[in-house]
Amino acid sequence: MRRELTAIEEKTADPAIWADPARSQPLMRERKRLETLLADDAELARRSDDIEAYFELAKEGENTEPDLVREIPLLIEFADQLESKTMLSGESDSLNAIVVVHPGAGGTESQDWAEMLMRMYIRWGERQNFKVEINEVQDGDEAGIKSATFTISGDFAFGLLSGETGVHRLVRISPFDSAKRRHTSFASVFVSPEIDDTIVIDIKPDDLRIDTYRSGGKGGQHVNTTDSAVRITHIPTGLVAGCQNERSQHKNKEKAMKLLRSRLYEYELEKKKAVSKKLEDSKLDIKFGSQIRSYVLQPYRMAKDLRTRVEVGDVDKVLDGDLEPFIRGYLRMRREGNFPAEIADDDL
Repeated sequence: MRRELTAIEEKTADPAIWADPARSQPLMRERKRLETLLADDAELARRSDDIEAYFELAKEGENTEPDLVREIPLLIEFADQLESKTMLSGESDSLNAIVVVHPGAGGTESQDWAEMLMRMYIRWGERQNFKVEINEVQDGDEAGIKSATFTISGDFAFGLLSGETGVHRLVRISPFDSAKRRHTSFASVFVSPEIDDTIVIDIKPDDLRIDTYRSGGKGGQHVNTTDSAVRITHIPTGLVAGCQNERSQHKNKEKAMKLLRSRLYEYELEKKKAVSKKLEDSKLDIKFGSQIRSYVLQPYRMAKDLRTRVEVGDVDKVLDGDLEPFIRGYLRMRREGNFPAEIADDDL
């Protein structure tokens, strides 16, 4: 990471790069990411060394128990946060998150639940020191919302929230029911990455295989006797571009590189389209039989993820944005590949 950071700093030292936001912005995002990771590594080493020092002092007879009681839980919490970051290795995990909330059938009751979910994710974003921007909100007729779209901007926002897509269920005594009966409400959440439309084609010389061969076809005396034709293969993608029209090998190479850049651009464009299509397809699969989490306020109080079996008794804390246990549980499940074949809900 230090080598990568040094390479980025060398690139950003060039004043010309700042005139092109399409080149400078991705570099700045990558520099910030690397600086954060290196700072986390240094902080982990510092906290571990401090605790080790406290144990050494304890061996010499000093009372360091209060320090250990204070520092060890903080280290555990910090290590849990770092573990979550190490599990965010997907191509889109580092991007900002666009969150869409829709109430299910049930009128005012479900619309109120949708607004509670929107507030929960906004509070979570604020807890992470992320920027939250409301894009669109359609208010309900009496209370709550009919739909909401908002963007949460921050490092790995999408990766952290990727497991929130699905149907969320609330069980409570309805504040809109004069008979004070228990109601079950549903709302769907869809999280997608904020995909940047700019595509920077960075071709590394080590990724290229350049072959020269004898040009065919009609022409002057040199065309069929010199290896002027050029074929360039981009090894990571397997894309090939060649040119043999020019008598100069240098000009053929220049034209082949232009062709390769164009093909790589189309390749990256198709990848972005595929990501968007995959996300839209998953959105269509959300049905009100696919609950991922239940929030029960009556007759007992518990928030339970039906995929990971993570349970939290303080449901008010969850609804106030404390989603870390559920996020870590989902990321661990994703890393280990232990996705349940069928979600069974036994809350009631």
